Amino acid sequence: MASEKRSSGGEMSFWDHLEELRWTIFRSVIAVCIFCALGLAFRGPLFDIVLWPSKPDFIVYKWLGWSIDMSLINVDISAQFFTHLKAALAAGVVLAFPYIVFEVWKFVAPALYENEKKAVRAAFIMSSGFFYLGVLVGYFFVLPVCLQFFMNYTVSPDIANTITLSSYMSMFTSMSLLIGIVFEFPTVISVLSRLGVVSRQMLRKGRRYAFVGVLILSALITPSDPFSMLVLAAPLYLLYELSILLCRKEQVEDDID
Repeated sequence: MASEKRSSGGEMSFWDHLEELRWTIFRSVIAVCIFCALGLAFRGPLFDIVLWPSKPDFIVYKWLGWSIDMSLINVDISAQFFTHLKAALAAGVVLAFPYIVFEVWKFVAPALYENEKKAVRAAFIMSSGFFYLGVLVGYFFVLPVCLQFFMNYTVSPDIANTITLSSYMSMFTSMSLLIGIVFEFPTVISVLSRLGVVSRQMLRKGRRYAFVGVLILSALITPSDPFSMLVLAAPLYLLYELSILLCRKEQVEDDID
């Protein structure tokens, strides 16, 4: 790797790099806090979005002809306040994500060769798209499927499903924010393939191991039940196949160059 330079032309020391990293993290945290403050200020619109999948008029249920009867309760005196804080923080991370990516790019770009910058720049540009795609998949696909299954599953008609607010928010967060982060996998593979670390042949040979890894990752994200794990595993494995296609395309471009 090329050494990062100061504006004066000298090489940066380890402490200079550490200082740059500190400011990168600081600016990213400030951006998250700004958007988090918006979530705290606009509680109504925020929870209209957060609670929509728990309501019968959720657009996915209408399209598929599903019905859901979910009543959320609160059993902890401080739970609603801290739930608001957690939801606002999650919204802050989601909204600030492109800026966080930009800050990371600014930090790593000076240490790359010119040909490496081209590959990594393209990956950083598409990383936000994959993140938001993951959030949407979690919100409009994985979460409603899981809610529909569990709300309509009973061991006895005498036992009603009464869901706590904290339980719902735990599933909501894992099915949206975490899936968005996991959807960055094609971006990572795209960078590694352009840098010559992985190849499409390597990824093809590793399909069976990737399948096991996807199941393990899904179990970590949704540790409470196997059904949610399988619902999440499907799009994650499709991501692996997409990563192979991205790797193949870039390798062909390298051959042309």
